[in-house]
Amino acid sequence: MNNLIVMPMAIPVLAGILLIFLRPYVKAQRWISFLVMIANIGISVYLLSWIQADGIQRLDFGDWQPPFGILFVADSFSVILVLTTSIVTAICLLYAFSSVGKSYENMFFYSFVNFLVAGVNGSFLTGDLFNLYVCFEVMLLASYVLIALGGRKVQLRESMKYLVINILSSWFFLVAIAYLYGTVGTLNMAHLSERIAESGQTPLLTVISIVFLTVFALKSGLLLYFWLPGSYSVPATAVSALFGALLTKVGIYVMIRTFTLLFYHEQQITHLLIGILAGLTLIGGSIGAIAYKDIRKIVAYNVIIAVGFILVGLAVATPEALEGSIYYLMHDMIVKALLFLLAGTMIVVTGETRIDNMSGLIRNYPLFGWIFFIVMLSLAGVPPLSGFIGKVLVGQGAVNSGSYILLALAFISSIFVLYSLLRVFLNCFWGETIISEEDETPMKRGWIIPCVLLAAGTVLLGLAAEPLAIYVQDAANTLMNPQIYIDAVLND
Repeated sequence: MNNLIVMPMAIPVLAGILLIFLRPYVKAQRWISFLVMIANIGISVYLLSWIQADGIQRLDFGDWQPPFGILFVADSFSVILVLTTSIVTAICLLYAFSSVGKSYENMFFYSFVNFLVAGVNGSFLTGDLFNLYVCFEVMLLASYVLIALGGRKVQLRESMKYLVINILSSWFFLVAIAYLYGTVGTLNMAHLSERIAESGQTPLLTVISIVFLTVFALKSGLLLYFWLPGSYSVPATAVSALFGALLTKVGIYVMIRTFTLLFYHEQQITHLLIGILAGLTLIGGSIGAIAYKDIRKIVAYNVIIAVGFILVGLAVATPEALEGSIYYLMHDMIVKALLFLLAGTMIVVTGETRIDNMSGLIRNYPLFGWIFFIVMLSLAGVPPLSGFIGKVLVGQGAVNSGSYILLALAFISSIFVLYSLLRVFLNCFWGETIISEEDETPMKRGWIIPCVLLAAGTVLLGLAAEPLAIYVQDAANTLMNPQIYIDAVLND
């Protein structure tokens, strides 16, 4: 039964390989990819209930007992993110069916989406640091192809920048892993936690932790986000939505895992640094979100604000703050996918990218306009939508720990989020319409249904906060008490 833990990674890998041989059969590629995500949703729900009943589960590959060999570890935190990834990807695939076109679909688009999801899920589930590096690379290799698909000049420019940044960060990641292994002699995360605790996190280990922090900051867009707005703006809309929903979240997940399980002994250095970076990210993201009139850039800078907000929870490191970060991670994966889909659709129906060149869209597409209004309220944290719970819990954690500057920055950034999206809503959806009846592009069901599903998701996530609380509290409890994770892996 433990073999189920590897399925969220293994099934997409096998499907991706199979789809290479089904290149002429586009419909088969579409529905196999969609069914893979549905299967992953079912497996994730089962794993969550299993973890609640029997505690953290692990799978030792080749029966090599930890700390030897590679293993996957399923706890509530990792499986919640696998579940959200599968839901968001399934919905983005529905959008891709009617938007990316045959030129993409015949170039192994669905194979690379499956490989991307395999890398993301593998990163969430692995219990070994080097295997984490491998899963990261699988995810990045797929993203390199997806960002360049289409072959436009701007895509080539942004993909080169994206490629160079990620190769550089991967090299630093490898160097940090080598130094850590050379210092403590293991790469099993639970064993690393024990060894680092035994040494009391020496100054050398603290320096290594800062190298890890630099790597994950580059990958998640924490302060070092200069590459992100361009890279997330140029791919096809469905790909941008997947990038905005998933890629930065893997970096955030790894940062939370690393700095709660491994490097949590010198919080006056590491967590203070994370807090400073999160605060600066909130400021930079807020300025970017209101500085641009290109809707793709506005959406991309909103991704950056969310990175800063979620990592305020890690910097504060109280149970409430970590619960808030987990809630906000789930919320942000759903809402950012929706925001990118809405922005991409607005560009398609108007042929414009600047918000001052769009007007009156709600007259042509009323449902579409009100979905944008919902996502705006959700991102601003208006109850009962999904952004509210995360913001309240992170705020409560910041108050309890006396982190008033971070609290102020987090909530002022929410005002900037609301202002930036309200500006889009008022410019693009109100006023006289710029689209005459004869020029109106029909809203395809394949565009609007995914947006409706994601909008329903943000409402349901807000309304179902109480039933979800048991899983989120369990996830935060494991993060706050590393011994639970260590016992499940080493002392089972």
